[in-house]
This record gives sequence, C-alpha cells and structure tokens, in this order.
Amino acid sequence: MAEAGRKERQGSKRPQEKREPRERNRIGFSRMEKKYEWKDHVIFMGLLLGLAVWVNRNVEIRGLYMDDLYLWSCYGEQSFLEYVFPIGSTRFRFLYYLAAWLEMAVVGNHVSWFVPINILVNTGVAWTMYFMGRSLSRSKAVGFLCGAMYLVTRMAYYQIGQLLGLMETMALWMALGILWCLYRYLNEERKNSLFYISCVLYFCVCFVHERYMVLFPLLLLALAAKRSRDIKQWASAAGAFLLMQLIRFLVIGTVLPAGAGRTKVAETFELKQAVLFALDQIGYIFGWNLGPEYLNGCPWSAVPLWVKCLVILGDVMILLLTAGFLRRVFREKEKKKRAGYLLSAGLFFCFIGACIAASSVTIRVEMRWIYVSYSAALLFMAYMYGVLTEGVVPELYLKRFWPWGALVAAYALFLFPAELFYRGCFPKIYFWPEQSRYNSLAEVTREKYGEEIEGKTIYILGNTFDVSDFDARTFFKVFQKDRTAELTQVVFIDSIQDMGLVDDNTLVLKEDPAHNAYVDITDAVRDIKVHVDYGYYNYDDWMDEHSEITVMSGDEGVIELTFIFPGIIEGGELITITREDGTKEEIPLRTNVVEHEIQAEPWQLVPLKFDYNFYTQDAGEQRSSCRLATLVQINVR
Repeated sequence: MAEAGRKERQGSKRPQEKREPRERNRIGFSRMEKKYEWKDHVIFMGLLLGLAVWVNRNVEIRGLYMDDLYLWSCYGEQSFLEYVFPIGSTRFRFLYYLAAWLEMAVVGNHVSWFVPINILVNTGVAWTMYFMGRSLSRSKAVGFLCGAMYLVTRMAYYQIGQLLGLMETMALWMALGILWCLYRYLNEERKNSLFYISCVLYFCVCFVHERYMVLFPLLLLALAAKRSRDIKQWASAAGAFLLMQLIRFLVIGTVLPAGAGRTKVAETFELKQAVLFALDQIGYIFGWNLGPEYLNGCPWSAVPLWVKCLVILGDVMILLLTAGFLRRVFREKEKKKRAGYLLSAGLFFCFIGACIAASSVTIRVEMRWIYVSYSAALLFMAYMYGVLTEGVVPELYLKRFWPWGALVAAYALFLFPAELFYRGCFPKIYFWPEQSRYNSLAEVTREKYGEEIEGKTIYILGNTFDVSDFDARTFFKVFQKDRTAELTQVVFIDSIQDMGLVDDNTLVLKEDPAHNAYVDITDAVRDIKVHVDYGYYNYDDWMDEHSEITVMSGDEGVIELTFIFPGIIEGGELITITREDGTKEEIPLRTNVVEHEIQAEPWQLVPLKFDYNFYTQDAGEQRSSCRLATLVQINVR
C-alpha cells in the first residue's frame, strides 16, 4: 500500500514536471519579446510616417487665402497678446492661437512648410492611435491598422490641406486623450489621477475648439459609472466646465458656441435637420458619403459600383465583429466582467454620440468634424477585438487571427482602396479649387521671380475667380520679409488696353479657369505692347543705330519717347523716325535727354523705324551688326 501510494504521488507530479519547462519557455519567450518590443514600435511608427507622407503627397499649400490668410494677417499686424487673447472676438481659442503663433514664427515666409508640419502633427496622432489601439486589442498589428486607417481616411483633407487644420488636429488629439483617460479610469484600479487629467484636457480642448464643450457630460457619466463619492473628482469636473464658461463669458460675452459660416447656433438650429445631419455622420463613419458633393467630393449616388461594394463588404466585417462582441458580452457568466464590457462600450458610444451631436447643430456637416468620431470608432473596433481574443496567449497567433483578426484585416483591406478613391475626389471639395488658384498665383509670381516680385504691379486679366480686395491686398504680404518695403500691388483689368506698357516693375497674369490656375503672359503682352522687329532691347532700353518696332498707343493715342544718350554730344546728332506711310520726323539731339511725342489713334498699332547718325562710342558691347546708339524709354497714354 505504501509503495502504491508513493508511485501514485510520483505519477501525479510527472505532468507538472512536464508543464514546468513549457511554462518556463513561454515566460522566457515573453520576456525576450518585451525586451525587443521597442524595435517593433519603431518599425510600425516608421511605416505610419511613410504612409502619412505617401497618402498626402499631392496636397500642397503655396499661398494662403480666406481664413488662413486672415489668420496670418492677424499674426502679422497684431501684438502677441492681441493675437493669442482676442478679447471681444466671436471665438476665444487662445491655446490654438498660441500654437499657431509659434508655428507661423517658425515658418516665416516659407508657406510651403505648413503641409509638412500638418503631416508630422497628424502622424503624431496616428502614433497615439497605434499605441491606444495596441493596448485595447493587445495586438500591435491591430494597433497599426488603427493608425493606418486614421491616416488614409478622406476626413484628413482639412487637417493637411489648410493652415487652420492644426486647430482640428489639436482638438481631435485632446478629445481622444479625454476618451483614453476615462477608459483607463473606469477599467483600472487606483487611476484617479487619470480623471483629473481628463478634466484638464477638457478645459484645454474647449479653448482649441469650442465644439468639444459637449464632452462635459462624459466626465459626469464616468463618475456616476464608477460610483465615485470623492467630492474632489466631482468638483474638478464641475470646476473645469464652470471656469471655462466664465472665461468665455468675460471675454466674448456669451457661453454659446458660434456656428459655421459666421452663423449662430441658437438662430439656425432645427431639430429635424440635426437628426438628419447625425444620420449623415453615421453614414460617413461607415464609408457612405451621404452629404453633397461640395462637402465630400463624391456623394454616395455618384460613387462607382466597385467602391460601393468595397465599402459594403467592409461594413459587413464590422457588423460580424460587433455581433461576435455582443455574443461574447452577453454569454459572459461573471456579472462584474459583463458590466465592465458594457460600461466600456457605453463610454465609446457616448463619446461618439456626443461628437456627432456637436457637429449636427449647425448649418452643414463637414467631414473634418467627423474625424474624431471616426477615430473613436476605430479604437472601439480595437477594443472589441481585444475582448473577443481575451485569454488567448500572444504566442497563439493563428488563434488570435481567426476569425476576429481576419475580420479586422478584411475591413482595412476593403476600406483602404475605397478611401484612396475618395481622396482622389478632393479637388471637388468646396475650398480645394480656390486653394489651387492661390497655389498657382504663388507659383507664377513669388516662386518664379523670387524677391524681385516685391514692389511690382501685377495686372490680372479678368477676375472670374472673385478674388476679394482683402486677399488681393494681403496675399503677397505673407512672402515679404521686410514689411516696411514697398508692397506688391494687384490690379484687375478687363483688357490689356487698360494698362500701360510692360516694364521691369510689371507682371501680367491671365486666369485659366479650366485648371484653376493663373498663367504668366507678361512676355506676350510686352510683345504686343512693344513688338520688336529688330534693333531694340526692351529689357534694358538700348537701341541700335537702325531698328524697327511696333508700339500700341494708349487711350489718348499718344506714344511718349524719351531718348537718353550716355555719350558726349559733338553736334549734328540726328534721330530719324519713319512711320508706316513713309512720313519721317527728324529730331536733333541737342541735350543728353530728349523727349518726343507721336500722335496716333487710340489703341492703334504703330510701326516705327528708327535711324541714328551717331552711336555710343563707349558702349561695352555690340549686340548685332549695328552698334548701340542710345537708350530709349517708351510710354503710352
């Protein structure tokens, strides 16, 4: 009996002895993986940065206009305190204005730097999405997909393509920070400090964009769900809200947020319209462009069938994942665990719902407002995956992948090309054509001529682009380093007859509506105004002994000629001008500067032939078979 008992005890230990090496190997593998985990993070972060640069490679800002230009003009004309703290304005976003002031101080006159800065800041948010998604899902791959889908979505158009996009990105980043802090506060023990951080973030985000004031109830719901009896936490939430409102009231005279397009929410709000806008936003999150073309580039009715199929397939993947999540939650036998799942899901739903509600109360819905809701939906997807794979050890990659990881991967696979298609429709969004025009204006002026553009007069043939007086006055100030120097002047004309001759201080542009661009026609107009057959060099006014030109007269039909002879007058110098009909005028050169007028019909092309019986002996060069005679300046009126 004793022997049998001993064998039995020995036999019972053998399985444990066999398990221990495997357990030690698993622990060793886990420690090794964590030791080199930072390399995986670096690789994924590098991939996200590369993706951000690639998907935004066609976005550029070369010139500022409208709201961006107004923001810059305030920076250039106001003091630091006036700019950052605009007392009496309709909006008080001092934290954003501080960031914008710093950004413009760094950028200076290099307007093209704004897009790279926007890309880097948005990449920072994508990195945050990666780490949040990884923590929620316990999978680096799922976290990476969260960051990648955040970057590739069509909703990034404004954050990248406008100077003011920094404001939207900052607000989105802070809002996600609030969501993350509240999630950890609800799900982790002894994380009360995170709730206080969420209160600070809430206070700050309201002074980046007032739309996020709507997140205040989320703080209270988190406290109620946690059943907090800590008066400090309740006071912190209420204090952040009341202090923010008090500051707004003292500075701008109201606590209500302003609406889009300089409207007031209290005057434009309609419940039915708000509900419809909310439904549109839900459609946007699931890949359906339910708004008008000028707001999204391609409405759902115009989307190609292949894109619709991809979007619908991606939505099916999300629905299957959600169904699996709900099944997992309601089959959970442990009540505390089930309550935790429902509480976390409720937090995501309330956050997304609050952001949707805040974007539905004004006169329209822009995709940039839905970016934060979409980002939270991606994190919720990661959370559902994490719940569905809970308890599966990281080493069992296949078990973690099938079926739930496959659904997440398929969603990204289907939506990635669909979002790229939507991005190709950016040129149809309302501000894109105008930004293209101002980019072109900068390209054919400042980028082509450099600092020489300063002080010139730019004539623009036509104004079908409806450039405002403010934009015309301010556009070139952005590029001017010396603000005390002579400003570039923009003049709109209906015909080249409305301007004089083209000289070194003149540029002439023409609108190209088909390409939303401007074309530099300075040389062509110069040739029309003063066409040189031979012997005249209008870039420095020298004329040969024998030359022939055709001049277009002005509205009075007068052609003014100024002859400047840089040599010594010996007597007998004669200038002969022959008209087309053979009429000759002989002008004696008695002084070094001689002025002469030729009368013609208004806007007449007048051929003139010049002959000199002298030349400038000290001229350092000879440009043709004839010698340089004198300098001739031409003007018309």
